[in-house]
Amino acid sequence: DVYNAVSVLDRVPIGGEDLDRYEGCPRLLLASGDEPFPTTDHGDAVVEHPDPGEPVWTDDEVVTCRRWNWRQTTRTAIGPTTRRVGFIIDSLDAPGHDGARAAADRLASFLPNAHRRVIGDDPH
Repeated sequence: DVYNAVSVLDRVPIGGEDLDRYEGCPRLLLASGDEPFPTTDHGDAVVEHPDPGEPVWTDDEVVTCRRWNWRQTTRTAIGPTTRRVGFIIDSLDAPGHDGARAAADRLASFLPNAHRRVIGDDPH
């Protein structure tokens, strides 16, 4: 989970999404509170709903991520069959934009080596 390591190092919320599991385009909006959020509770599939006014990432069908990249739906989670990943890096104010950019740059620098390890190429 290289993006989680970068998130901790740079203290910036980062979420990784399986882009092929999206229905339509991802978008950030304020929830009405009625949107479905498929997740798990102690290993059981459940559907929750965000709080009204909560900032959420959605696609055309469900909330894909809540709580500034803290809670991700099971549908768009990165898994062993993931081939295309999108990273969402949140920044809440102007000073945070520099931190988000630094995190994006650090993540981009780590991904080529992480990718080689994932697909089994020798990194040397």
